[in-house]
Amino acid sequence: MQTLAEIRRLLDERGLSPKRSLGQNFLIDHNLIRRLVEASGVGPGSLVLEVGPGTGTMTEELLDRGASVVACELDDGLASLLEDRLGARAGFTLVRGDCLESKREVSRAVMGALGGRAFVLVSNLPYGAGTPLMLALMTRHPECSGMWVTVQREVADRLLASPGSDEYGSISVVASAVCTVRRVASLPPECFWPRPEVASAMVELVRRPVPLTRDPSGLADLCRTLFASRRKQIGAVLRGLGMVDRLPPGVDPTERAENLPPGVIVSMMSP
Repeated sequence: MQTLAEIRRLLDERGLSPKRSLGQNFLIDHNLIRRLVEASGVGPGSLVLEVGPGTGTMTEELLDRGASVVACELDDGLASLLEDRLGARAGFTLVRGDCLESKREVSRAVMGALGGRAFVLVSNLPYGAGTPLMLALMTRHPECSGMWVTVQREVADRLLASPGSDEYGSISVVASAVCTVRRVASLPPECFWPRPEVASAMVELVRRPVPLTRDPSGLADLCRTLFASRRKQIGAVLRGLGMVDRLPPGVDPTERAENLPPGVIVSMMSP
């Protein structure tokens, strides 16, 4: 695996440097990189989407295990570096550009490279892309069977949050309804270069064989509406939406969305 000195050299040779505006913080702890890849279980025959591959440290680990990798890199300088270093390797496909078509849609170029096949996301995600990308994959792409990602700790806390906590919100409900979620590891800033100002975490999301809803996208839309007024009484929110008949039996109309379990929120959706 690439050492910090090697990463610096690769960047210096091309006149590149990490861009804070793109959330570029390279994971430099080899043990943690292996831990994330091993947790994903990828091997020969696996198809992996990697977003924000940087200089390709994790990409090489995935390829060495026999996986095929679709790597999406927004930074043109890093994309050229990856093409030079890994372009000739079997199973490697580079997509230049943003991983998102919009805040709710994965890039058409990325999905085209994946070709409708089952895949997993294994990435040290750029901080700005994490939440919208995971939501898009959970709600619109059942062919994504799981995600093993490094994200800001606050994002991990939201993914794992329970009703009634400050972190509980839309992504907590959707993640719980669609996936089983666990924290793989907590990462202090010194695991990265340059060091971010916040702590990070590795998280595993495995798609449920039978999700709590057949319409994850509709659930996400409902959650956005409910949690936009998270402290308003749920009865009042539903009345304002013309959905008062959707209040589940036994739920107090004075309760707030932030206290409702995912299963209760799912039950508010159209039959």
